[in-house]
Amino acid sequence: MVENSNIETSDNPPLDLSDKVIHRNLQKTALISSLGGLLFGIDTGIINGALIYMSSPSELNLTPNDQGLVTSAITLGAAFGAVFAGRISDKIGRKHLLRYLSIWFIIFTLLCSLAPNALIMIISRALLGLAVGGVSVIVPTYLSEFSTPEIRGRFVAQNELMIVIGQLLAFVVNAILGNIFTGVNSIWRYMLGFCVIPAILLFIGLSFISESPRWLVMKNRNSEAEKVLAKVRPNKKVVLEEIKQIQVAVNQEKNGKQATFKDLATPWIRRIVLIGIGLAIMQQIIGINVMMYYGTSILTQSGFKHNAALIANIFNGVMSVLGTSIGMMIMNKINRRTMLLGGITGTTISLILIVICSSVFQHSALLPYLVLLCTMSFLIFFQGSLSPIVWIMLSEIFPQNIRGMGMGVSTFFLWFSNFLVGMFFPILVAHLGLSLTFLVFVGFNIISFIFSYFCVPETRGKSLEKIQAEFKSGKISKVSE
Repeated sequence: MVENSNIETSDNPPLDLSDKVIHRNLQKTALISSLGGLLFGIDTGIINGALIYMSSPSELNLTPNDQGLVTSAITLGAAFGAVFAGRISDKIGRKHLLRYLSIWFIIFTLLCSLAPNALIMIISRALLGLAVGGVSVIVPTYLSEFSTPEIRGRFVAQNELMIVIGQLLAFVVNAILGNIFTGVNSIWRYMLGFCVIPAILLFIGLSFISESPRWLVMKNRNSEAEKVLAKVRPNKKVVLEEIKQIQVAVNQEKNGKQATFKDLATPWIRRIVLIGIGLAIMQQIIGINVMMYYGTSILTQSGFKHNAALIANIFNGVMSVLGTSIGMMIMNKINRRTMLLGGITGTTISLILIVICSSVFQHSALLPYLVLLCTMSFLIFFQGSLSPIVWIMLSEIFPQNIRGMGMGVSTFFLWFSNFLVGMFFPILVAHLGLSLTFLVFVGFNIISFIFSYFCVPETRGKSLEKIQAEFKSGKISKVSE
């Protein structure tokens, strides 16, 4: 039964809350919901250490092609999960979808850990990817709908931080299990099975947080929305004003004409969507998931023994967390293009150094340590600039009536590019060797720099209307206001 949408009459008016209570309630909401981001990070990072074990002849006996599919199947599933998650959450709610996704995580994580052969593993990883793609869309949406404009950037960026913390946790678990159970090839099953724990925590934790207030208003359940906001806003006046603003925005979205693929015939719309697709593809072909998925394999081929590589890979995880933390601190102080171009310069130099070190120090005991330093450098540049900035720019370049189509298409290309990188990296290494494979990614980085320099606009400090006007006029400014 639909509730009365009159927001002025409430049986339990909101109470005035202190900043401390508001902060605690918001942090609880952020911590529990971003367990989805933690799951994202763990499920994509755990394969880093497990792959070598499951590839052995006594286990799944994976070929380079199989390794690519096992690794990247999760991202192929994520591409489709990301496309459909938004529509499903609009129907059943953000919180309810997250609960269903947590159950999905539990089921298919267990199937992955019990997989008897490569085919079952690939299918299970692809289906698990549907949940990964779902949380990649729903958690930032949920967080943004709870936050205020003043804290939205940092609040939503916590999900990105939880993703890299999840990857670091996966690397630590791999190192612990791999070094305790030395020589036990089936230990990969326990590595993958570990991912069930945060999924269970997410399922339980969702009982302690509320549904998105914006979704409740969308469904005309305003009295419930009022009670939810009363826990995270200072007083009744603020709560009622925010609900009115949400109602106005929801009505505008219902009445406004949303762009479709037919609108790509309009030059300025086509240009802005192509830039969004370019940003999404660029973020992946630069090579981040080569490090995230194959870091242990790279370090092993560079000269580390496998157990030592598992431990050394933890430093890659630490650099990811450090880089993300730095990015969160500086993202509102430095222009987007400056961070983007600076980050690509850093990742390009890091990859060039890997190529040089692999050639010059090919038979030296120093090689694995030099490669580790280069991968750490790559990760701090990428996570500190490219990773957060691309997501921020994707949220800024699309005007309201284009955002649904633009973000959907861009996110699909991002995940599909992720799939292709994960799929073909071990195949390239098998045919070209490690040094030449990284040289290919140096080329991708150079192309990404050229694209960013000539095509990507500056969005910092500009309203969506200003950005839209620049695209319509064809005069895209590359400086902030």
